[in-house]
Amino acid sequence: MSRKARLVLALAPLFVLVALVGIFATQMGRDTSLVPSALINKPVPEFDLPPVEGLDLPGFATADLSGNGVTVVNVFASWCVPCRAEHPYLMELAERGEVALYGMNYDDPAESARAFLSELGNPYDRVGADRDRRVGIDWGVYGVPETFVVNNEGVIVFKHTGPLDERSYRERLLPAIAAARG
Repeated sequence: MSRKARLVLALAPLFVLVALVGIFATQMGRDTSLVPSALINKPVPEFDLPPVEGLDLPGFATADLSGNGVTVVNVFASWCVPCRAEHPYLMELAERGEVALYGMNYDDPAESARAFLSELGNPYDRVGADRDRRVGIDWGVYGVPETFVVNNEGVIVFKHTGPLDERSYRERLLPAIAAARG
């Protein structure tokens, strides 16, 4: 192997490292809750979620998200620590009574979901069990929690990835709900 080839091979990891540092540096400070969704301004996917067994609420389906006003769909799981952190904001949203609030229980045993809602309170009007994560995948869910706003026509108009906090609740979710009302 020539000296030039050895030098190129020796410097290759350095070039890769510099490129990775450059990529990471350009991403610092970005708001990770603004993960783009291919479904924004598109109809909700076709789905039919059964209710969580033992929870005295119906599941929901595509048809439930059209013609009934604005709906907020929150994807949650009992094993999700950030879901606990955002739960007070969902309770407040439910108390406001301005929109329907549906929960998509993501890859969670029914008994765990019931215990979670019993402990923290149940803000949801309906809760569907997405046991195999298929519906979440169709919705483009990256992980829990995620929150969607669906307008009266059944079109997803907003997505928030990650837990709601005071700022995202007041400055993003509530304005998105107001805009969806038109």
